[in-house]
Amino acid sequence: MQAFFQMLQEQYQISDSVIAQMSACYEKVQKPWAKVSEITAANQIKVLAAFQKKQAGDFHLNGSTGYGYGDVGRDVFELIWADVFKAEKALVRASILSGTHAIAIALLGNLKAGDEFVSISGLPYDTLLKVIGKNNEPGTLQAMGVTHKVVDLKNDDFDYEAIAQAVKKGTKMVCIQRSRGYDWRKSLTIAKIAKVVKFVKEIDENIIVFVDNCYGEFVELQEPLEVGADLIAGSLIKNPGGTLAPRGGYVAGRADLVDLAAIRLSAPGIAGDVGSALDFNRLAYQGLFMAPLIVEQALKGAIFAACFLEDMGYKVSPRYDEERADIIQALMLGDAETIRKYCRGIQKASPLDSYVTPYDAPLPGYDDAVIMAGGTFVQGSSIELSVDAPMREPFIAYMQGGISLAHVMTGVALAAGEMEK
Repeated sequence: MQAFFQMLQEQYQISDSVIAQMSACYEKVQKPWAKVSEITAANQIKVLAAFQKKQAGDFHLNGSTGYGYGDVGRDVFELIWADVFKAEKALVRASILSGTHAIAIALLGNLKAGDEFVSISGLPYDTLLKVIGKNNEPGTLQAMGVTHKVVDLKNDDFDYEAIAQAVKKGTKMVCIQRSRGYDWRKSLTIAKIAKVVKFVKEIDENIIVFVDNCYGEFVELQEPLEVGADLIAGSLIKNPGGTLAPRGGYVAGRADLVDLAAIRLSAPGIAGDVGSALDFNRLAYQGLFMAPLIVEQALKGAIFAACFLEDMGYKVSPRYDEERADIIQALMLGDAETIRKYCRGIQKASPLDSYVTPYDAPLPGYDDAVIMAGGTFVQGSSIELSVDAPMREPFIAYMQGGISLAHVMTGVALAAGEMEK
């Protein structure tokens, strides 16, 4: 890496002390990097085998227009997706606007008036709270007459005693947010999810276990459906889009549950049978194939950032050598101005809009002002290098993504340079 560090220093005037610290971290992270590479290799085989099993061909990369009747590329892609994630059925569409939208159609399609669902991994992510509703806003689950309960985690794991009190026979759905969201807690591993799914099903085998899978795809060897979850959802501008999918989201799992989500996305009698792919197929196919490799780059970058920032004296979660369940790296930077400096450094390292200075501002779906940095090729893509932070105590920045490890390391170096000022 000597040539990389030399070029980095010459190009961006990085200080000797930062380069020395980066070099030391590079040596420390080799062991956790090797583990990530092993998982990536296995997941790549899984994806390749699914493409081959479903006989994907060049003509499947072409899209459709209008209603999208007979879009075989769309249909085969969903078969591939179902195979990769071990689902009975998958709905993977360009018309799903975001991860929040994917989760919303899964919830709104499968819950009705009088139903109760329980979030057992704590309060859901900020934007999802707008879907659940708290003041009878129109169109929310609350306005529909759906009851929501929250069970907080305990010591970074599920609180089984509290779950036993909150979840009862007749509860319609249990929701798990695999990733940390804007919270200082560990993300939930597949092993922990497997254990709690078994526990919930012993209360009532008919309870639907839904997992918000955002940021977690291809981080481990298994996905939630493989350990008993009934339904998962996520975004294609996160892990499974491999930085190439320009938009879209997915819902996958039990066929009847996916069908109800599809009805919510389109209309009764239509469900997932229509929907033109336009220019979506080629990039979505290639993005899925690339996804394990891109996730590897993001994970290695997050591990390096954790090592580097911890050496600078900041609290990080997870630590560089801890087990990971998603691509997010939380950095407790302590105050608003340090967060702004870190974001400025990441922005300066971006391939696009590197000349832009990020500022914190109100954003739709968030209660606090949020600062976001990242000149991504797909707007809002969080599988590309980016960082965002709600401007509230204890002032935690959440970094994720990275098309290449070298780019993430460059971003960390420039962020450190800003923090030195």
